[in-house]
Amino acid sequence: MPELPEVEALRVFLDDHLVGREIDRVLPLTVSVLKTYDPPLTTLHGGTVTDIARHGKFLDIGVGPLHLITHLARAGRLRWKDSFPAAPPRPGKGPLALRTVLTGGDGFDLTEAGTTKRLAVHLVHDPAEVPGIARLGPDPLDDSFDRDAFAALLSGERRRIKGALRDQSLIAGIGNAYSDEILHAAKMSPYLLTANLTDDGITRLHTALRTTLRDAVARSCGPAAGRLKAEKKSGMRVHGRTGEACPVCGDTIREVSFSDSSLQYCPTCQTGGRLLADRRLSRLLK
Repeated sequence: MPELPEVEALRVFLDDHLVGREIDRVLPLTVSVLKTYDPPLTTLHGGTVTDIARHGKFLDIGVGPLHLITHLARAGRLRWKDSFPAAPPRPGKGPLALRTVLTGGDGFDLTEAGTTKRLAVHLVHDPAEVPGIARLGPDPLDDSFDRDAFAALLSGERRRIKGALRDQSLIAGIGNAYSDEILHAAKMSPYLLTANLTDDGITRLHTALRTTLRDAVARSCGPAAGRLKAEKKSGMRVHGRTGEACPVCGDTIREVSFSDSSLQYCPTCQTGGRLLADRRLSRLLK
């Protein structure tokens, strides 16, 4: 799933390619992609893109008083096109979900692989009309997100730190992949309870969080939009690298599986050499 760094890179890319440009047409090509119907997408035709913003993992294309907001979900991608075929695309065929064409003939496609369709597009007057944006916590790259603000957020939490980092209502934009990376950089177990964080631990985790996200944004901002998935994987130290050697200590990266996701960690760097319990695997072995 694209997370804060990839969506921020898309924001920068689209700021260069869309702002000041006129929209010719916006074509929804699957039934499920559009989550709002008033105002209609045709309202955007002939409009000029005024700004590009990001809210957590949501991408916000401003067109005058309107906001075309996209959440790419797990398998969504934004692919910039220098031109499009003359024939209009056939709705419901393949991964293509929505096409936006500018008056210059270029534009972008939103695509979504797989059979589970979660990519979401909203056209609203105010970003807060989108439920997922209305509940977002602070952005961890904002200047106000300092160590004390982070400590205040965690002060009322009583759960595993991995889950806290992924909670969009607590901190906006961090998902499964970058929470693994942040905890590895901070040398912390994903099972550590927030209530057991020391003052030094909070400082270390805040530094790891900001550094990991900033470095990922810097890596992602170079490639064109269509290459961001590969860039995300190439920059990971532990996430998605089960069985490989930890780049810090050389230990084998381990995995804990859940019903709909998994986490990766280094035992030497993060858990004092202990292997974390994988209840799903344990049940299979019984």
